[in-house]
Amino acid sequence: MKRGQVILEAFESAVLRGNPLGDPHVRTVPIYLPPSYDLDRERRFPVAYVLAGFTGRGRALLNDNPWSPALPERMDALIARGACEEMILVLPDGFTRYGGSQYLNSSATGRYEDHLVLELVPHVDRAYRTLPGRAHRGVMGKSSGGYGALSLSMRHPDVFGAVASHSGDVYFEYCYRGDVPKFCTQVQEAGGPEKWLAAFDAKLQKKHDDLTALNILAMAAAYSPNSASPLGIDLPCDLDSGAFREDVWRRWLEHDPLRMVERHAEALRAARLVYLDCGTRDEFHLQHGARIFTRRLSALGIAHEYEEFPDGHMNVQYRYDVSLPRMGRALAPAVGVTR
Repeated sequence: MKRGQVILEAFESAVLRGNPLGDPHVRTVPIYLPPSYDLDRERRFPVAYVLAGFTGRGRALLNDNPWSPALPERMDALIARGACEEMILVLPDGFTRYGGSQYLNSSATGRYEDHLVLELVPHVDRAYRTLPGRAHRGVMGKSSGGYGALSLSMRHPDVFGAVASHSGDVYFEYCYRGDVPKFCTQVQEAGGPEKWLAAFDAKLQKKHDDLTALNILAMAAAYSPNSASPLGIDLPCDLDSGAFREDVWRRWLEHDPLRMVERHAEALRAARLVYLDCGTRDEFHLQHGARIFTRRLSALGIAHEYEEFPDGHMNVQYRYDVSLPRMGRALAPAVGVTR
């Protein structure tokens, strides 16, 4: 079986240079080139940007597991059996000190949306034999990566013409709000967000409760930045009283795909693919958000595909065997068009 190749690019980002958290502005970006890339030097290929979830980055999708092939091996197998069109896959790095950026611009973390849309996309089109243009460019991901895919596809329909979201963050009332008091308790006990973060950084082993709190901090950095507040972030709870802050929460909800969809309905109607899935036992209750979201898509007359799987949020890489062929078909050039 002819295999594709993975190039690890050291990409120097101008927009991430000097970011507020001091995170690296040089990012390792894996780029998968399909088997025919070297065989046919005239051929051009569609491109899918695959976004990692919270606490992950593009390189995580290369992880070897005997029972769950890494993304390149999964793609090779799909192509070999004729299940998927050949595509270039780009695996961006949106990781931050807080565990992730949600692929948004934020004064608290940096310009990760601009990094992807204004830097990576043009670079890939210049450096590789792509089929440029939205009709042949998609975005997909899992969890926070699924959120990023939905958000970017709605906000940049001129860039991305297809989207696939695996268990993406939707319906914030269920997936985030219940963890706010857990975050509040930890930060209060630590003596404030700066001390909590310093203690977290110093821990050799990050435990589940630590990551639960970090997730709320990261979401606040993405959805409610405020340069005048500690860490440059407005938190969703008052750390003195523990009271929930409805004013901050309203800012979060502006980023919820459920609240975004009506504003960006035309973008999704124009998409060549809108695909979503979720597990029926998702630990973050995302199946409820996915069901509500897809019903809203139907009400707005937006064509889409939705599937549920009898599992939870973790170890669901096998679902790429479903979404990648759909993405490949959506982005493939029309029959008779020179490739």
